Amino acid sequence: MRARALVPAALAAALLTVTGCGSDGSSGAAGDSAPEASAASSAAEQPTTPDAGGAGAGVPEVLAFSGTTVDGESFDGKTLAGKPTVLWFWAPWCPKCRAQAAETAKVAADYAGKANVVGVAGLDTNAAMKDFVAETGTGSFPHLSDEDGAVWKRFEVTEQSRYVILDKAGKTVYEGVLPGGDGLADKVAGLTG
Repeated sequence: MRARALVPAALAAALLTVTGCGSDGSSGAAGDSAPEASAASSAAEQPTTPDAGGAGAGVPEVLAFSGTTVDGESFDGKTLAGKPTVLWFWAPWCPKCRAQAAETAKVAADYAGKANVVGVAGLDTNAAMKDFVAETGTGSFPHLSDEDGAVWKRFEVTEQSRYVILDKAGKTVYEGVLPGGDGLADKVAGLTG
């Protein structure tokens, strides 16, 4: 992993508790005894808030966040409500993230309209994030530019190349690393099927 002079040391220390790019590939699901069964799960089980659209449906509190995409567009997490959601936490310099890109883009295309896929880029500059999206061909789904780490902190993600998968009610059903994205399609199929 090459160091970036532009990444503030405090942000890197707050977000990364593990050295390297991702972990050894171990993974956990909510309810498993694995350490990755995260506290994000408990955050996802918080009460819902009224839907801004007035349709009577609730929006899980975990989706009450906003941000800006790498293209400078506003993004509201509430738009993810009602569908399973894959949040892919990546960094532009991470080779494991680059290896996950093709499968993540395929899942986004295959499940368009049935599930949400959102990249959450961090640990670098927006320019590097935009380059990663262009180089990996992952521009068909939104990518948040999370330079300050707010979304990473919200989901208690401490390393890149990590997926957080929420069911349509906003409950975390999986958090972990899927090397090369292997298994992502099966996990999404199980939530949309």
